[in-house]
Amino acid sequence: MREQAIEFTRSSGVLPSIKLQQEENLLPYVQAMYEAGARVVEVTMTTPGALNAFSAIASHFGDKVLAAAGTVLTASAAHAAILAGARVIVSPAVVPEVIETAKTYGVACYAGAFTATECLAALRCGADMVKIFPAALGGPRYMLNLRMVFPQIRLIPSGGITPETAGEFIRCGADAISGARNFMDRQMVERHGLKWITERIAAYIAIVAQARAEQPSR
Repeated sequence: MREQAIEFTRSSGVLPSIKLQQEENLLPYVQAMYEAGARVVEVTMTTPGALNAFSAIASHFGDKVLAAAGTVLTASAAHAAILAGARVIVSPAVVPEVIETAKTYGVACYAGAFTATECLAALRCGADMVKIFPAALGGPRYMLNLRMVFPQIRLIPSGGITPETAGEFIRCGADAISGARNFMDRQMVERHGLKWITERIAAYIAIVAQARAEQPSR
């Protein structure tokens, strides 16, 4: 399951995040993301009913879509998310006990970091991918700098990425892009329906694919 999650994330090139203020059925949102090509969907632990959402996603989609638990800050939260059905644990920081819990249960863990020191700590703790936040602060070329010193690192920039910059992040060495606002906007959904999510994610996946086609082998 761990390798599948990593492969799903890297192959689609996107890790869309769902963050809501109230509990509701998230399956239609996940379905819209799946139809666009997303195979790992993050639901933040700050979303009411997140544990129920992980169970519902696992039951409805099976191995077609893997639920990622986002904003995981403690080992107990990671444990609860995994038991509920999450197959990826995402933390906004390097939290060793969170990474260790994910490893114990054989699920992938994406740790949050920004500096080279934080990236090194994530790698040493066993994080499978490193989520760089806020990515817009460093910009696309910051990915190049990180990969120069950590060629083995798998990077997921998040925060402030736009359709205009997404391709450059990939060309500079990112494995996937992530975010909440990139892929889900309640006002746009209310105006255009869930098809807006599908079209938005499909557009980002196409940008990633084009950037990879232009990227030199590494």
